[in-house]
Amino acid sequence: MDRAAHMVEVADRLRRRFGPVDHGDPEPPLDLLVRTILSQNTSDRNRDRAYAELRCRFPTWEDVLAAPPREVAGAIQGAGLHHQRAKRLHAVLARLRDERGTLTLDFLAQLPDEEAVQWLLSLPGVGKKTAYVVLLFGFGRPFFPVDTHISRVTKRLGLTDETGDPHDALAPLVPPGQERELHLHLIRLGREVCRPRQPRCPACPLRDVCPYGQKETR
Repeated sequence: MDRAAHMVEVADRLRRRFGPVDHGDPEPPLDLLVRTILSQNTSDRNRDRAYAELRCRFPTWEDVLAAPPREVAGAIQGAGLHHQRAKRLHAVLARLRDERGTLTLDFLAQLPDEEAVQWLLSLPGVGKKTAYVVLLFGFGRPFFPVDTHISRVTKRLGLTDETGDPHDALAPLVPPGQERELHLHLIRLGREVCRPRQPRCPACPLRDVCPYGQKETR
């Protein structure tokens, strides 16, 4: 089975296992960008607490931009690396104010995919995962963000290896239109089944198409 067909099989099995994903309403892209910056190298729980505290203390992004960085850092302390993150958030908001005159990312909807990606990547602390999350979940663009769970699962499945950028390796394999669902399903599999330690290979719906799973259950 080639890698593209392998990914289609993975997507189909995970949909049968976890069910279809409710797309819901898109999150405001700037909110999403801030939450994703806060999520880097920390848990979802810490990210959510930090984001909630930030919005409680500073209800608007204009309030965040106007506040001293030390106060912003105090609000997001729970996410860790709070001084660095506060500087990054201030830099992002200041750039939007200076370039666009308003604190919104809505203008990205008018840009071609590659231009939108490059603009986001030019921001401090924003890599491909963060940029792709904003474009996928904020604009419904066909991008496939790769986090630590997806990276681990796809390596075990033999879809990627230790070399190169996993975003570049996986993007051509994702069935068109299934970027959001497959992203969320692979993350769920990585959290619940294909864990970093003591993976639950016997309970995995992909075991028979996973070289790692077959080796672990011999």
